[in-house]
Amino acid sequence: MGDKPDFDALAVIDAVGPMIGIPIAPDYREGIATNLKITAEFAETVLAFHIDDANHSAPVFEA
Repeated sequence: MGDKPDFDALAVIDAVGPMIGIPIAPDYREGIATNLKITAEFAETVLAFHIDDANHSAPVFEA
């Protein structure tokens, strides 16, 4: 994990906000950045959990 670059939440806000057309007020930037950092940590934990092929969801669901 140490060789991975740090997550730059403010850069994500600067890039994604205009891309999806959402203006971000300066007063909200730090709160949004904190939320993104926490969410990225959760995602890293979930993605690190190994699920072998036998336990993946079925490719076809029938009722």
